[in-house]
Order: sequence, then C-alpha cells, then structure tokens
Amino acid sequence: MNTNTVDAKMLGRMFLSGAKNLEAKKEWINELNVFPVPDGDTGTNMTLTIMAAASEVSALSDPTMKTLAKAISSGSLRGARGNSGVILSQLLRGFTKSIEHHEQVDAMAFARAFEKGVETAYKAVMKPKEGTILTVAKGAAVKALEIAEDSENLETFFADVIAEAEEVLSRTPEMLPVLKEAGVVDSGGQGLLEVLKGAFDGYLGKEIDMNFEKPAHAVMSKPMSAEESDIKFGYCTEFIIMLEKEFSEKEERAFKEYLLSIGDSLVVVADDEIVKVHVHTNAPGDAIQRALTYGQLSNMKIDNMRLEHHERLIKDAEKVAAQQAKAEPEKEVGFISVSVGDGMGEIFRELGADYLIEGGQTMNPSTEDVLQAISHVNAKNIFIFPNNKNIILAANQARDLTEDKNIIVIPTKTIPQGITALISYVPDKTVEQNTEEMLEAMTHVKTGQVTYAVRDTKIDDKEIRQGDIMGIGDKGILAVGQGIEDITVETLKEMVDEDTEIISIYYGADVTEEDAKQLCERLEELYPDFDVEINQGGQPIYYYVVSVE
Repeated sequence: MNTNTVDAKMLGRMFLSGAKNLEAKKEWINELNVFPVPDGDTGTNMTLTIMAAASEVSALSDPTMKTLAKAISSGSLRGARGNSGVILSQLLRGFTKSIEHHEQVDAMAFARAFEKGVETAYKAVMKPKEGTILTVAKGAAVKALEIAEDSENLETFFADVIAEAEEVLSRTPEMLPVLKEAGVVDSGGQGLLEVLKGAFDGYLGKEIDMNFEKPAHAVMSKPMSAEESDIKFGYCTEFIIMLEKEFSEKEERAFKEYLLSIGDSLVVVADDEIVKVHVHTNAPGDAIQRALTYGQLSNMKIDNMRLEHHERLIKDAEKVAAQQAKAEPEKEVGFISVSVGDGMGEIFRELGADYLIEGGQTMNPSTEDVLQAISHVNAKNIFIFPNNKNIILAANQARDLTEDKNIIVIPTKTIPQGITALISYVPDKTVEQNTEEMLEAMTHVKTGQVTYAVRDTKIDDKEIRQGDIMGIGDKGILAVGQGIEDITVETLKEMVDEDTEIISIYYGADVTEEDAKQLCERLEELYPDFDVEINQGGQPIYYYVVSVE
C-alpha cells in the first residue's frame, strides 16, 4: 500500500468507514447532550447526515476523486439535519471542494482540505461558538497544517491529527461552562472524532460493512388513512439522473410538465450534475424512458402503493394531487411551518400554513425535506418557520439551494414563536415589512416546555435526577421536581412579568383534556388579570408547551 497518498477508491473506503463508526456510536453521542431530555439527537442528526452521503458514495462502482467529492458533498448537504448535521455537511463540503481536482491526496492536500472544511463551516454559522464541533475541527486542521510537510507517511499523519482532535475535545468543558457543569465533552465534537477514527480504521484496512441505506425523510404534511381503491396513481417511482448534458431551467420545466401529465406527487431537485426525481404514476416505464434522455439513472426504486397500502403516504399523495389538480395560479406569498402533533398542525393550518413538515425535537427535518416542501408551495415568496433552533440552519441551507423562489426563513426557535410570527402577517403589507414585523413579534414570546429527565445531571446549579419533571425556558432550566402540573405552574411563575397579558397552554399526547383544564383553572386563579388560553397540541415528549406574551 502506498503510505504517502490515497486515491479515490481508498478515500471512499475511509469515508464509509467513518460513517459506520459514527453510526455505531450514535446512541452514546446522543447521551452526551447537555440537557437530559428524552430527545438527545446530536448523534442521530450527524448519523443521518453522513448516511445520506454514504448511500451516494456506496452507489459509485468506480469512483474518481471528482465523483466521490460530488457524492459526499451533495449527499451530506441535502441530508443534513440539525445544527450538528449541517455543520458536518459544511465541513465535508469544504473538504471535498479542496480535493476534487486531485488524483491522489497526500498529507499536505489533506491538511489544506481540512482547513477549507473548517473555513466553510465557520461561514455557515451566524455566531460560531467555541467549545463545539467547530473547535475540534479547527484544532485538527491547525495540527494537520503544522505537521503535513514533515510527515513521513499518512499513518503517522492521521494518528497525530486524531490525537490533537482528542486533546481539543477533552478541553471543550473548559470552553463551555455548561459542558463542565454537566460533566461531559461536546457531543458534536465527539461525533466528528468518531468519523475521523473510523476513517483511520478504513485506511488501516479494518473490515467494515459496505452496505448503506438512505435515511428516511421526515413526514410531510399530515396524512390520514385511505382506501386502496382511492389511489389514482399506483407506483411510487424514485430515481437519480446522472446528467450527461445541460439541464437548463427550460428543460427542467418541460421535464416536470411531462411527469405531471402522467402522474402526481412530483418532486424534482436538481443541482449541477444530478437530478433527484420522485413521482407517483401508473406508467413508471414512461417516466424512466424520458429521464434516460438526460443521462444515466441510479438509485431506482418503484413501489406498488396499492399492494403495500401505506396509508400515511397514500393520503399525502392525494393531498398533493388535489393541489395540483386545482392548477391554481402562482401566489404572491406562501407559508411552510415545521410542526409536531395533530393539534399544533391544525393551528398552523387555520393560520394559513400551506405546507407542514412534521418534525422537531425527536426528528429534525433534513435540508432535502425542506426543499421538497418548498417544491410543493406554488408561491413567489415563501416564509419558513423552523420552530426549533436545531432546524434553522437546515432551513437556511434549503433557502440557499433554491433559485426560482424567494425564501425567507423566520428564525423561530419554538412553536409558540412560529404561531405568533404567522399571526402577525398582514396581507396588505410588503414581504419586507412583514418580515420585519414577524421578527419583531417573535421577540415578545417566552416559551416553556415541560418534560422528564432521562438521566442524572447538574445544570444551572440545579441537581436533576432521572425521572424528575423539568420546566425548560428559552435560556435554561426554570423548574425541577415532581408533579407535572406543579412544575408547569412553577415554570410559568419564572416566565411571567409585569408586561404579560396572555398565557397560552398546549397540552401534549400524554396529557388528558381533563388534566389540562384543571391546570388552566389553577392558572386563572393565580393570574386573574391575564388571558389564559388552552389548546390541544398533541405533541410527544413534552407534557406541556406554554408561552407568555
């Protein structure tokens, strides 16, 4: 084996090995999340992100450095979920941009690629915070540049870079007090380290399972049951076109029009070299035949929905078909919201949301999930409400990948912020005016969430035991103890102030209407001068989501 350089085949093997190692450590990384809520997701988000790229890489039979770089970059970019996943995708994007024109990659080329990856990732984050995955990546890149020129072989080079990444990771609790208090290192940094360690194992020739499946998407809209006989188009058809000629806007429009003439539930996502296609049709062969005029096909999948009878997917397809059948003219403004729970979804629909992406704490939607939602909203200007701080970066990434529509991401971090922002929309005002007023409106909303602790820890000087009920505010833990109702009341006591006028309560899937009404009555007695509203949210994980305005 050449000890000084790696080719595309070896680099692909290293990447897949890194992805597998991250997947194997996923649950452990989830447990490193500082907040002990039952939705630790850093490991999950990073794994789903890298697995989206790994499925693209594993499909390459004889990769060149350019095709490998494209597969890693495009796959991770579109599969990115959560802040940690988006940052990982940007690290990979910068890295691959640096090496895509090399036939062989040596230590110096690796070092420069690490540096480019860090540069790209830092640019993607509005306010980079040290003590995170970014810090670990930067430490590894700096070390790589220091030693690259004098490295005798890649084995010692990789070992030294990984050792430095470990050292920087061990110092993250000193950089972020919240990590030190919880007694953990940064979960995103740990995830990156596992990718590097796995890649090193691949370089050393350790056995890895090369079978990769593409991660599932978040559920789009809110489906219901349907009968088999109601299915208009029976074959769910998916494939990727490896473009062999220019795919202009005109060509894309013509291709979409053809597919809509033979089917519905259409999603077409194109970049420079590939086109991803999803369509429901009774003539999958015709769709494939037309696609072949643009290039070779890969990742082909045809499912007979009548046989499979997937009720949730079927209803979603019907809704999209109904929207398309109306052939409504393009609207000036549309709205996409991330939501979770039947009640929350219904509230957003009543407020005018055109499309819902089901997701949140338990499953962050990917960049591609957001792109698909955008493709279903026929509007010139589309407002997106992520309603979770861990989804904002993915929404921004989808915005940057959209060229034919004006996408405005309102950086809502909670469901109540999203509801308030959408309520503040005034049709007679311009997009710019509404954007400004939405941003202003969401700042007046305080949100609290009541759930249970999944492990012992210490945060904000509060001792937390497994099974404790916690009230979590916008900036930390507000209340800890026993009793869901009591902790909800204590949480609200920490949130209300002299400017408070409205208290809104959204009760979750594990709370009865009777219990919610009892809480409401108690709050009305405590705060007779406030309006107390109660809504069925249906959200998992959180017994109550509450807000004050």
